[in-house]
Amino acid sequence: MGDGGTATRTDLDVALEKHRTELTGYCYRMLGSSFEAEDAVQDTLVRAWRSYDKFEGRSSLRSWLYRIATNVCLDMLSAGNKRARPMDLTESTPLARAALSPRPDHTWLEPMPDARVLPTVEDPAEAAVAKESVRLAFMAALQQLPPKQRAVLILREVLAWRASEVAELLGTTVASVNSALQRARATLAERDDKGAGAAVSDPLDEQQQKLLERYVKAFEGYDMTALTALLHEDAVMTMPPFDLWLTGHDDITGFMTTLGAACAGSRLLPVEVNGLPGFAQYKPDPEAGGFTAWAVQVLEISEGRLTGFHFFLDTKRWFPLFDLPLHLEAETDQVEQGA
Repeated sequence: MGDGGTATRTDLDVALEKHRTELTGYCYRMLGSSFEAEDAVQDTLVRAWRSYDKFEGRSSLRSWLYRIATNVCLDMLSAGNKRARPMDLTESTPLARAALSPRPDHTWLEPMPDARVLPTVEDPAEAAVAKESVRLAFMAALQQLPPKQRAVLILREVLAWRASEVAELLGTTVASVNSALQRARATLAERDDKGAGAAVSDPLDEQQQKLLERYVKAFEGYDMTALTALLHEDAVMTMPPFDLWLTGHDDITGFMTTLGAACAGSRLLPVEVNGLPGFAQYKPDPEAGGFTAWAVQVLEISEGRLTGFHFFLDTKRWFPLFDLPLHLEAETDQVEQGA
């Protein structure tokens, strides 16, 4: 892209669209919401398209887009809402007192397909950092930072911008950027993060791949003995939009055989979500036959065990986001996923 109005509007559309995935990743880290992130990016691209004649080429098109996206996100965050996981809001509930109490959508950190936020990069180390930076525990930690500190941390630590570039983007000084980064790092270091232990390699190593295969077999067979063998003793289970969360394999498997008993006989299809392995869960549909969409599962693995599994239950929102159908026919154990 050259300066000013030398490009046609079609060229501009193409140039802007090239940045959509990385901008969505940035806005998602800032906002903690898949749908708000996509709205923010659309707003960013519309603003850029409308004001391109004023873009004087003093910075790269990419830097200019990040400046617009940052302002859009900071405006959206001015209401002060911090998205969270259940363990950020309440204490763990013993199974004997388990109750399913929903909270509004805007409470929760939302899942996101990797393909929508992680651009293809050649460098494996860069790809691994990008995946780690959208994992649920890191995303939840980001939400605890004031918005400008959040922007500084993402730009400096995740996207590897220089302090001078961040200062220019935010209209501040290098000293101010460095100070904000120090404070953000200190806040993250202080967090006693429940359920943060996701040490998943990228790509999955052979042990992790086998663990997932055993998990699918145990879950689809609803074999609680086999599932217990895969769970860390302090494993955590969450189910947004409910604020309930459970700790330990006894309470988790106990829940699955009582309140969660309708999930017996489910089918699991693999998805890549938040830089972690996951599955789209379909449970048997006694009325229509076949299987109905039930949850997007996000799994956390550490030291050969499952340390966390998170069931996002609002299927009418999540399954279309992953290009997945809301129903599987009875004979269909596997479907081709959309692009």
